[in-house]
Amino acid sequence: MQQILSSLNAEQRAAVTTTEGPLLVLAGAGSGKTRVITVRIAYLLHRGVHPENVLAMTFTNKAAKEMRERVGGLVGKDKAEDLTVGTFHAFCVKLLRARAAEAGLSPNFTICDASDQQSALRGALRELRIPEASMAPAALHGCISLMKNRGLSAEQFLETAKDAQDELVGRAWQKYDAQLARTRTVDFDDLLLRAVHLLKTNSSAREFLEKRFRYVMVDEYQDTNGPQYDLIRAIAGRHKNLCVVGDDDQSIYGWRGADVKKILAFEGDFAGAKVVKLESNYRSTKEILDAANRVIAHNPGRLGKVLRAALGSGEPIATLRMEDEESEADHAAREIAELVKLKRQRYSDFAILFRTATQPRPFEQQLRARNVPYVLTGGMSFFDRKEVRDVLSYLRLAQNPRDEVSLLRIVNAPPRGVGKSTVEKVVAFATEQGISACEGFERAKEVEGVPESASYAVASLLDKLGRFGAEKPGGDLVAWVRRLVEAVDYRAEVDRCYPDPKEAEERWASVAEVFDMAENFARRSKKPTVASFLEALTLSAEGDREDDKKEKRDAVALMTIHAAKGLEFPRVYLVGVEEGLIPHQRSVVEDTVEEERRLMYVAITRARHHLTVSCTKSRAKYGTRVDSMPSRFFYEMLGEKPPKGWIACDTRTSAEKKADAEAGRPDPQAAAKKVAARKKKAAAKKKGGPPRSIRRGV
Repeated sequence: MQQILSSLNAEQRAAVTTTEGPLLVLAGAGSGKTRVITVRIAYLLHRGVHPENVLAMTFTNKAAKEMRERVGGLVGKDKAEDLTVGTFHAFCVKLLRARAAEAGLSPNFTICDASDQQSALRGALRELRIPEASMAPAALHGCISLMKNRGLSAEQFLETAKDAQDELVGRAWQKYDAQLARTRTVDFDDLLLRAVHLLKTNSSAREFLEKRFRYVMVDEYQDTNGPQYDLIRAIAGRHKNLCVVGDDDQSIYGWRGADVKKILAFEGDFAGAKVVKLESNYRSTKEILDAANRVIAHNPGRLGKVLRAALGSGEPIATLRMEDEESEADHAAREIAELVKLKRQRYSDFAILFRTATQPRPFEQQLRARNVPYVLTGGMSFFDRKEVRDVLSYLRLAQNPRDEVSLLRIVNAPPRGVGKSTVEKVVAFATEQGISACEGFERAKEVEGVPESASYAVASLLDKLGRFGAEKPGGDLVAWVRRLVEAVDYRAEVDRCYPDPKEAEERWASVAEVFDMAENFARRSKKPTVASFLEALTLSAEGDREDDKKEKRDAVALMTIHAAKGLEFPRVYLVGVEEGLIPHQRSVVEDTVEEERRLMYVAITRARHHLTVSCTKSRAKYGTRVDSMPSRFFYEMLGEKPPKGWIACDTRTSAEKKADAEAGRPDPQAAAKKVAARKKKAAAKKKGGPPRSIRRGV
């Protein structure tokens, strides 16, 4: 252990060896925080702390797996296996399963994933006679999830409703919660809320966790939301042996409930807390870090640290202002192709980062034109494929015969003579009676217009799945899943949907992959059950949506800045650094520019050796070409003030813009653009031609 400690720098060593009391490790980008966390756990075990007394919380399954493996490499696999390392959601599932009755849950509750949540919300909107055109289920889900992450209930939200739209959201939320309750289903946000409620109201549960987990560690603490913070405080609030690792400058998930105030207030929340700053960066050159430091220094609400480059100096940052998005994409694609042709780089050395999902189109076009392979992050997840969702719905129904969302998904896949009209009548009846659709089909004789054949078909299906659910497959989990898929004749559904034999085989491969996952799960688990298998799949789908196979390709990475967090690349193109894109127009209106600046900081620090930052003079928007302005962050990175004629993003809301237009008030943006255009035209005329794109080094 002494040899390992000696390999750390002074700040890292202080973070590892401070084991008692509250500790905030303020870990800058590329400062070796993962090594610090794993060595700290190993150091605790070396000092005699039992593995079962250590709890380490992360945000992704991938991070949890890596943490356990790295600790195992230091202290041995057996000791590492006895640690409790996992995501917040996985921890809450285990807690709620163990104390289901005390938490007011059915022992066989199922977890509703993001897609199922939207299906349930569609049902809530139908019940309220609200068309999806006026309230999209995805947007409704996002709003409800955000409010739950802030610790609010539907009733509390309704009490503070500001307008009719809020009223509709609150009412839909109530219907949605009621549907989850009657179908014995819990969504991801409720896993946290119910766990917190259990610990706040049940002293036995809280004291058990306090005594067991004497040492608590939390990674990416800047991303915690209200319920996650409450959970940590409930477990570690008494003994206070809590170590949180994070970076307030990389808090970029406020839009989904993360609260940067939690890390900013850590010293106040935990009296006597020690703060260790990791400021030595082992990833990027001095030029890149200087640019990042200059940008983030403009944020007033931060704890304050300055990244120092352990690698020393490198190439200057290239800053470009191109004519339009096509020339911006052309330049990046041409440079990438040339560097690979000269064997100076591999395709996988490059990343093109952008703020919004609409920006990659011209880059895809230019990369394809040069036969440059690329991976666009954000494609369909394995868990979103129809075949996978169908099979998982069958498994869930076998475990929970009241799972309405799963039944409605597969009731006619393959066809069983249960028409859309029949389903609608049964759902309406179930809603009226306050029961699940599954119970509605059981009482289908009471529903006018439902054919007896349809009622019999559903009853037979549920009976068949119920018999499967009564079994305990144990080590024969794969055989059990295969038999169930065969029993419901799911192959017929694949052949029906895909008449082309080749495509049908490709689709069936997804079903076969579920078999493979069952085999892997059964092999790794001490006591495999169908319920634990479904939990593992659902949590995996939520925590790590991207296909890991994509990471191994020698291809250029095209991704949003949010998706790039935690990654690094030798060469990065940060594109579209313009007002309205970053900072996003919405953030300017909502006064969340500080988070956008943190996003810029994250983007810059993804680059190891070379960074190109580009913006355009004009960009197509809604079919019209509009002038673009370099982002305020562009000038902050350069250490310069915006030049005369520069125009900030409009801070007016759409309602305010409409009111100004109706009142005949001048548009300040339009007026400023006209002045800038006249000056630009005059300058071009004086110089004898239009101004050229600029390229400079920082």
